[in-house]
Amino acid sequence: MSQAPSKLAQLRELSVVVADTGDYDAIKRLRPVDCTTNPTLVKKALDLPVYAGLIERELQWGRAQSGDKQTIANAVVDRLTVGVGTMLAELVPGRVSTEVDADQAHNTEATVAKAREFIAMYEAAGVPRSKVLIKIAATWAGVEAARVLQAEGIDC
Repeated sequence: MSQAPSKLAQLRELSVVVADTGDYDAIKRLRPVDCTTNPTLVKKALDLPVYAGLIERELQWGRAQSGDKQTIANAVVDRLTVGVGTMLAELVPGRVSTEVDADQAHNTEATVAKAREFIAMYEAAGVPRSKVLIKIAATWAGVEAARVLQAEGIDC
């Protein structure tokens, strides 16, 4: 007598499974096709022991920087976000999505600049842009930013 397939197995038959979490172990265990990150998920994920080395590395980088403390703090946050995304990209065959801060929702130029920055950071970490999906606010400025970015081969 065969066992009925799990709900996850049934879902895989009907759809592409995308993990909406930064939980490294859960992604490793459940094997989704894609995964997504956002500031809230990254913050929660950084509580997990698997990210301890990443946190220490980026904090050490931040301590070595000079200049405006808020600018440095923002850069550390971006580096942590891409660091988590980079680690997750190693686990999924598909893409990792990374969100441009909603504070940029009405600023096309700032959205484009941040997306380009994220892509450059991922590429420097060895993650090709084809494995990254940039999440942008669904505002007129966001749509315009997506139009520019898509033309550059940055998927949004």
